[in-house]
Amino acid sequence: MTNPRKNFEESRKKIGYIDRKDATQADYDRIGFMSGLEVHQQILTKRKLFCRCPAGIFQKPDQFDAEIIRHMRPTLSELGEYDGTALMEFRTRKEIIYRLANKNACTYEVDDTPPFQIDQEALEKSIQLALASKLNIVGEVHITRKQYLDGSIPTGFQRTAIIGIEGSIRLRGKVIRLIQLSLEEDSCREVSDIGHTRIYRTDRLGMPLIETVTYPDFVNPNEVKEGCDYIRFLNRSTGLVRTGIGAGRQDVNVSCRGGSRVEIKGVAHTKWIPELTHVEAFRQWALLAIRDELKNRVNPEEWKMSWKEINPKEFHFYYPAINEAIERGDTLIAVNLPCFSGLLSHFTQPGKPFYDEFANQLKVIACVEKPNMATSEDIDDVISSNVFDQLVVMFNASEQDAQILFWAQERDVKTALDVIKERAERAFAGVPEETRKSFVDGTTIFERVLPGADRMYPDTDSAPIPLESDYIESLRKSIPEEVAARYSQLMMWGVPIDTYTYIFSKNQYPLIKKIVEELEINPKFVGVLFGHRLKNLHGEYREIPFKLDRIYDMFQYLKNNNMEQNIAPNMLVEMFKHPKMDFESILTMLNYKKISKEEIVNRIAFVSDKFVPFRKDTNEQDRVNSIMGQLRLMSEGNVNLTELVNLIKK
Repeated sequence: MTNPRKNFEESRKKIGYIDRKDATQADYDRIGFMSGLEVHQQILTKRKLFCRCPAGIFQKPDQFDAEIIRHMRPTLSELGEYDGTALMEFRTRKEIIYRLANKNACTYEVDDTPPFQIDQEALEKSIQLALASKLNIVGEVHITRKQYLDGSIPTGFQRTAIIGIEGSIRLRGKVIRLIQLSLEEDSCREVSDIGHTRIYRTDRLGMPLIETVTYPDFVNPNEVKEGCDYIRFLNRSTGLVRTGIGAGRQDVNVSCRGGSRVEIKGVAHTKWIPELTHVEAFRQWALLAIRDELKNRVNPEEWKMSWKEINPKEFHFYYPAINEAIERGDTLIAVNLPCFSGLLSHFTQPGKPFYDEFANQLKVIACVEKPNMATSEDIDDVISSNVFDQLVVMFNASEQDAQILFWAQERDVKTALDVIKERAERAFAGVPEETRKSFVDGTTIFERVLPGADRMYPDTDSAPIPLESDYIESLRKSIPEEVAARYSQLMMWGVPIDTYTYIFSKNQYPLIKKIVEELEINPKFVGVLFGHRLKNLHGEYREIPFKLDRIYDMFQYLKNNNMEQNIAPNMLVEMFKHPKMDFESILTMLNYKKISKEEIVNRIAFVSDKFVPFRKDTNEQDRVNSIMGQLRLMSEGNVNLTELVNLIKK
């Protein structure tokens, strides 16, 4: 009899899973790690892409003026075929509710009005962003429709257009190829998804968005994050995109040797990427191991699932979820999976056995809310083993079989059975192509079947837009220097590398450069002030209560008054506390007094004579630190602290 917990740990070791902190490039080469990116960023425009509603005006989940209900249905492609994702969404029988606010929605959003001409500001800025990525701009912009039947777009499709193709970005020691940059309309924001009802708000719907797509050139998780950061920093460096929560997100495509392309959707933070890609690559490696074991046991063509409805009165259940289901009148179904013994509890992700894949698909496709099932190999005992002993007898099952017990409303039972059967059959193929939802711990769950090319077709409502070479070249003139050049400059200045992410993500490099070049301030000092002190204060106060140009004004003030820059960090703290206070008043708050360098130097001898060792092993550095501590307050703004330390040592 299988010991689920022991089997989970043994299968984890058998596939060679290793924690990311211990993984090396050799580990990723062993499993054939491969990854690519789809980086999305909202463009900073006044209006939405295909209507005249304002962009960037948001609403809270419970703030709306009207609700519209829709049911999505798939349509044939131009080739007379259905898209797999559309068919899957149709099976869920979802009721989609849209919450609209008059201030940011119109009849276009609900597909009651044809599209306006594409917003020129969005088109122009998307071309500039494509040029910044060294992409080749298309000669003519063709708008197409991309099917989305999850309800995130009321029309059932997203209008999108390719702007640039075949470019590249340069990381440290490596070039990553870009497939394309597209301009498209953003989707709705989800409010909730429970059972057969999904609710969206439409404030983000239709906002201009660019999507930068890379080739699968990344060979380890850290490279993927570095590439994503680079693309985001590049976009922000232009000043043409929105920033803040929800303005940027990325989909990460991952596979391993012998696996399939799996798309991790909507990763909100780039810091999640390394763990997510690491776990997904090994999840696929585990699924391939399950496939090989299954094929050793049985011919896929001979495999057949069986199921039976069970009478709750014939069993003794102690699991609250089942008893609650029985009280609701749910139907209880037992399923026998031949030759799956030891596989349901097989490792797939940290803390997630293979049976978790079944539970998630029951939730997404059959709309059976969790907890929705139990198995004969649950790691945590939720149902007595006696129950499954009865099921073994009922099915006349062998020792190589495994059982699943699920509960659902009668109308969802057929779909649920189909889901279990299809997921079990896909185990024989290895890794299904699908999109998955990400979590902060690096694990993912099933979201939907991966869309195919059949979902793309021309938009007959929109005419092609020719792009003249002279027009493109005129836009090229406004493109800032490459992010790689900015990286190099910060490194030459000696700015610590741990400041780069904040500086580039907030597009602060131009201001730092202006302060360094125009005011001749030490670049390392300025970089640390922005990347460490400003970052920490930003995190503490949640927002910066003044325009960043005020930091330039602060350094200008210090220079005009012949003051040392070392008082700037303390002034910055007071600027957060009192954003409208002038610099002279801020210095008063800091108890600053103008003292000459000679007066401070003359005090060194006096303070040094008063120094008393506070322990037996007190050394010269302790003496210097003690004296410096007593002189520091009067020295800030009046004398260079490094120079003062050297004078104390003398």
